Amino acid sequence: MTAQILEHPAARADAAEWWRGAVIYQVYPRSFADSNGDGVGDLKGIADHLGHIASLGVDAVWLSPFYTSPMRDFGYDVADYCGVDPIFGTLADFDALVEKAHRLGLKVITDLVFAHTSDQHAWFGESRQSRNGPKADWYVWADARPDGSPPTNWQSVFGGPAWTWDARRGQYYMHNFLPEQPQLNVHNSAVQDALLEAARFWLDRGVDGFRFDAINFAMHDPELRDNPPLPPGGKRTRPFDFQDKVHNQSHPAIVDFLKRIRALTDRYGGRFSVAEVGGDHAEREMQAFTSGDDRLNSAYGFLYLYAPTLECQLVRAGAEAWHGRDGQGWPSWTFSNHDAPRAISRWSRGRDPRAFAEMAMLLLMCLRGNVFVYYGEELGLPQAEVPFERLQDPEAIANWPQTLGRDGARTPMPWKADAPGAGFSTGEPWLPLDPRHLALAVDRQEADPASMLHATRRLIALRKAHPALARGDMRLLDAPDGAICFERVLGGERLLCVFNLGLDPVEWSPPPGWRLVESVNLPSGSAGTLPPMGGLVLAEG
Repeated sequence: MTAQILEHPAARADAAEWWRGAVIYQVYPRSFADSNGDGVGDLKGIADHLGHIASLGVDAVWLSPFYTSPMRDFGYDVADYCGVDPIFGTLADFDALVEKAHRLGLKVITDLVFAHTSDQHAWFGESRQSRNGPKADWYVWADARPDGSPPTNWQSVFGGPAWTWDARRGQYYMHNFLPEQPQLNVHNSAVQDALLEAARFWLDRGVDGFRFDAINFAMHDPELRDNPPLPPGGKRTRPFDFQDKVHNQSHPAIVDFLKRIRALTDRYGGRFSVAEVGGDHAEREMQAFTSGDDRLNSAYGFLYLYAPTLECQLVRAGAEAWHGRDGQGWPSWTFSNHDAPRAISRWSRGRDPRAFAEMAMLLLMCLRGNVFVYYGEELGLPQAEVPFERLQDPEAIANWPQTLGRDGARTPMPWKADAPGAGFSTGEPWLPLDPRHLALAVDRQEADPASMLHATRRLIALRKAHPALARGDMRLLDAPDGAICFERVLGGERLLCVFNLGLDPVEWSPPPGWRLVESVNLPSGSAGTLPPMGGLVLAEG
C-alpha cells in the first residue's frame, strides 16, 4: 500500500492542552435528566448523572445553553448571559455541577451565543427605544429602502427576510435566525467588551472552556450589500438556501474579535475555545478562525453532521483539509448533535443499527482532532419520531414537512426502561419518548456486557490508551473501493485503521508485521475479507 503523508508539527500533551485530542460529551440540558418532575431537564439532573458521563472515560462535558431565556429557540435566544434560567435551576446549582464534575475528573465547557441575543435582553430593550441612546448601535439597525422594503435581500436561517420592522425606532433590525433573536453589532467595541465580560463571569466560576455558537454569523457587511444568488442546484427548502451568504455573515473582522477572546481565555490557563462554523464557506472560515496561536483553539465543523451517507470521501476530505501544516489550527469532529438528525438513522441505510453504531464510534475515536459524543450516542439511539402535534422546534414547524427539524435528535435520555418517563422525569416530558429507545435504556445496557454502552467505554478507552489516536499524524493509505485506510503515528507508535464503509465485502488482509489491537463486526472466518461495517485497528510490531 502507498502512503500519502499528511505531516504536521509534533503534537504536545501537556496539561495546558488537555483538550488536544480530547473526547467531549455533549449534554442538551432540556433532555438529559429532570430532577423536579416538570418534564424539562435541569442542572441538578445533569449533576446527578455525571457519574454516567465520567464512566464513559470522556475528558469533558459540554452543556448547551442554560442561560435566562424566553426559550423561543430553547436557550439559544439569551436574555441574560450571566443568569441561569429558572427552568434549569440556579447559579448555585451550576456551581455545584462544576464542583462535582471537577471531582470526577471532568472539564466543563459551556455554549456562548455571541452573534445575537433574545429580543427580551435588556440591551435590546434599550437599543430599540431611540436612535441616540447609549446602546442605540449595539444591534444592527437600518432604514427601509425608499419603497419601505427591507434594507437588503438577506434571508434568515429559519425562513423569511433577515429583517423585522420596529415602529419604535422607525427602522428595521437584523436577525439571522428568528425575529426574536436580534443581531448584535459585534463591530462595536463596547459590545465586544460586554461579551468578554460575560465570558469572564463564567471563567471566574470555574468553566474550562467555551463553544462559540454560530460565531461566523457575528459580523455583517456594514455597507449592507445584497447577497448574490447561488448557482442552480442542490436541495433548497428555505429562501436562505438560494443565496451565497457573503454579506450577512463571515466578515473578516470576526478574526480580530476572536483574538480578544483567545487573549482572555489564555489569561486563565488551560482553557479551551472552539468555534461552531457552518455554511457554504465553513472550511475556509474554520481555518481562519483557528490558525496560529492567537485565535481559537479549535473549530467544530459540519462535514459529517448533515452528510446523508458516511462515505470514504468524507473521511478523506477531513484528513486532507486538516493535515496539520505549520500554523494550522486543530479540528473538532462530531457525527451527531442537537441540530442534526442522529447519525445512525442518517447512515445505516437498512443495515443493523447496533453494528453500524459500533463501527461509527470506532471511526470517530480514530479521527485526528477532538471528538464530540452526543448524549445517547453511547446507547446507539436512532433519530426519534416526533408527531407534528408534539413538535417544538420553530424551524420544523415553519418548514414542515420539507424540513423535519431538530426535535427528533433532542428527545429525552432513556435511563430506565420500565420507569415512568424512562427515568428521565416523573412528569410529562417536554418531547415524547420514542418507544424504540426504551429497549436501549441505560439500565438495560449496563446489564448487557455486549451492549453499545459497554462498547463505547471500550472504544473511548482505546483512544485514551494510544496517544497516536488522540494526537498523532494521520496518513491516508490506498484501500479497496468502499474502504478507508489510514495510519495514526506519534513518536514510536504507529497504528493502522481500516474501515469498510460500503455495502459489500472487500478483499483486504493485514500486512505482515502488524498485530490486532481492536476490531468491530469481524466474524470468525472472515480472513482475507473485510465485511460491511467491519473496522479494525492494528499496531506495528
